[in-house]
Amino acid sequence: MQKLFFSLLLTTMTLSLSAQLWQPDFASAQATAKEANKNLVIVFSGSDWCGPCIKLARDIWDQEAFSLPAEATFVFYKADFPRRKANKLSEEVSATNAGLAEQYNQRGSFPLVVVVTPEGEVLGSTGYKKVSPTDYLEILQSFAK
Repeated sequence: MQKLFFSLLLTTMTLSLSAQLWQPDFASAQATAKEANKNLVIVFSGSDWCGPCIKLARDIWDQEAFSLPAEATFVFYKADFPRRKANKLSEEVSATNAGLAEQYNQRGSFPLVVVVTPEGEVLGSTGYKKVSPTDYLEILQSFAK
C-alpha cells in the first residue's frame, strides 16, 4: 500500500511540475516573458501523433532536471497541433497556434523549439536531440544574446 501511495505521489508531483512549465496561452506567455525580462520558448508539437514530440516531452520537458532550472531562464509555450478529437484545442488556441506556425514554423517541422526575445525576435531553434535534460537546457541557453 505504501508503494502505491508513493507512486501516486511521485506521478502527481511530476505532472504538476510539467504543468507549471507551460503557460496556458500565448498572450500570457508573451506578457510573462516581457514582465520577467526572459526569453520565450515556443514548442511546436504534435502531442498525440508525433513520436519525436512525445519523446521530447518525456525525456526533456517532464524531467525535473530540466524544468526547474529552465523556468528560471525562460517562459514556455506549447503550440500544439493534436489530431485526435479527444485532444482537440479550442478554436481560439488553434488559431493562435496556426498564426505562430505561420510566423515561426513555415516548414511545418515537428518538433520545433524556437527561442525568441519577449518582442518576438528569433534567437535560435532546434528540434529533438537525444541528450540529457541539462544538455538540452544548455542548447536553449546558447541561443540567448
